[in-house]
Amino acid sequence: MSGITIGPPRKTVEQVCRYAFLGRMDYQEAWNMQRALAREVAEGRRGGTLLLLEHPPTYTLGRRSKASDLLMPRVALEALGARVVEVDRGGEATFHGPGQLVGYPILDLGAWGGPLRYVRALEGALMTTLAEYRVTAGRIEGLTGVWVGGEKIAAIGVRVSRGVTTHGFALNVATDLGWFQHIVPCGIRDRGVTSMQRVLGRAPSLEEVAEVIANRLGQEMGMEMVGGATL
Repeated sequence: MSGITIGPPRKTVEQVCRYAFLGRMDYQEAWNMQRALAREVAEGRRGGTLLLLEHPPTYTLGRRSKASDLLMPRVALEALGARVVEVDRGGEATFHGPGQLVGYPILDLGAWGGPLRYVRALEGALMTTLAEYRVTAGRIEGLTGVWVGGEKIAAIGVRVSRGVTTHGFALNVATDLGWFQHIVPCGIRDRGVTSMQRVLGRAPSLEEVAEVIANRLGQEMGMEMVGGATL
């Protein structure tokens, strides 16, 4: 998951962002929720919102995806128990599944900065989160996402429409990495993927990591993060 799709900008600034860990949620359900929340944010009826969750096995195909990004026919992937969904974010193919922390920030970028600065803030929040667990991660020039030893540990793919963000990031915490063998992740053929579990030999809970990354994103973007069971 990588890349950016951009729509026309607006001119407001987010100061407070509410967030919640929602557990496991069907991809389509979460996508519908994002779109509904994005409309509220764009119309000024809601402030910033961060959804943190995991999905059942799902392959998503961004706007730059090619048929060759799938290394198996769709019917074969579905026979393995995964859904295949075409989405409106930038980037190419990626996998979402159990053990992976997915974050969907729904924010009015306003005067804060453009999409590239926003993607860099997501990367920064992911890197500082991993540092909390003594995982040294960084960027690779020319590529989006967060990397450990040349392998991708977190993917980023966003959409910005009417100045409001949807989609976001996916951090491999305890993900079954075997699922990535059936696609060309983010269109990158010469680099692998990894997870916190593989690097550390253990995996913290998704809910614990969600709390850390929410606060790190707030620091990166200068927002007050307010957690709660409901949004």
